[in-house]
Amino acid sequence: MNDTAEATGHPAPDEQDPAPEPVAVHGTVAPGYEPVRDAFARNFAQLGDRGAAVTVHRHGTPVVDLWAGTRDHDSTAPWERGTAQVVHSVTKGVSAAALLLLHQRGRLDLDAPVSTYWPEYAAEGKERTLVRHLLAHRAGVPVLDRPLTPDEAGRPGTGAAAVAAQAPVWEPGTEHGYHAQTYSWLTGELVRRVTGITLGRYVAEEIAGPLGLDLWIGLPPERKDRVGRSGAVSAPERGGLRLRPRRNVQDAYGDPASLTRRAFDAIDPPVDENSPAYHAAELPGANGIATAYALSRFYASLIGAVEQGPRLFAPSTLALARTVESEGPDRVLVVPTRFGPGFMLHGAASPLLADGSFGHPGRGGSLGFADPESGVAFGYVTNGLQKTVTNDPRAQALVRAVRGVLQG
Repeated sequence: MNDTAEATGHPAPDEQDPAPEPVAVHGTVAPGYEPVRDAFARNFAQLGDRGAAVTVHRHGTPVVDLWAGTRDHDSTAPWERGTAQVVHSVTKGVSAAALLLLHQRGRLDLDAPVSTYWPEYAAEGKERTLVRHLLAHRAGVPVLDRPLTPDEAGRPGTGAAAVAAQAPVWEPGTEHGYHAQTYSWLTGELVRRVTGITLGRYVAEEIAGPLGLDLWIGLPPERKDRVGRSGAVSAPERGGLRLRPRRNVQDAYGDPASLTRRAFDAIDPPVDENSPAYHAAELPGANGIATAYALSRFYASLIGAVEQGPRLFAPSTLALARTVESEGPDRVLVVPTRFGPGFMLHGAASPLLADGSFGHPGRGGSLGFADPESGVAFGYVTNGLQKTVTNDPRAQALVRAVRGVLQG
């Protein structure tokens, strides 16, 4: 790979705003992947990135590994190669992989009722909810009648008990809607019932450990200094790029009684995402912590062997991960979405590299995915959270650059 100790991006001409200082981009790109470096630099110059990293693997080998900006969204300390961030719902893809590995190993039947493993879950008319419904956001329990406090949300067993006692808002299996917060307790408790250990520990032992990943669901205390502070940053609107959501989506988020708001507010008041308590908690749908390199290497391991690491998914499991389970209008996100058993699939709500790509975005900007046909795996993390849930312009700029490289 070629060393690229510094690259600069320049904003589109704008007579009203002074041009920001060019950002120093550190890391390496393989020959031919320079457009990804350029797009990464432009994210800082034009799209408001404060601190971020991107890694791309091709056929198990890293071809892009870049970082720039500040470690914290509100400081001047530099981002370093091993800086990690909370990646929000990108965590859901890691959790989905854990459940599919249990299925691959014969320990979890996707067509079995959830109550086969978790008897209490049959309450309130949920006895026919299948494991695959839970994974594909078809379980009908995206909301809680009584939201949990941040302390309750992270307390072992409390969230699982709440979601087990919750009546579904639609008949399980008949519709789909994004289980933004409850996915944590659904997947976490299912893994605990099957294995006897938490999902975070299972990921550590069966995924992160064998692959040597800086990726945690439940951050160990000795790793706390690795994590940068994240926070909201503004996203300038330049070059005709439309960053505002459609009106019906805005209306849904603005209505406290909507499924949209209730799903995202299943933890209320909002958590302090920079607190040690939140980092140490295990919320498998929301609070994973990772580097961009770890996300890319994780997804590379799902589609093939990686350097000094195993292939995780058998071909049949890889095919399963990309099987459409939910498609069309999403009861929570309002826009049409596509899900396999746990992973979000390429589509208008979350464009990935191509048809057949699978992965998961995170609120505020982070993204991880794999594309088996091209052999590409991708990880992007940022500390500058923007008002995006599935389709962040910075991540999409990088994806377009990768696509352009492949199309030559």
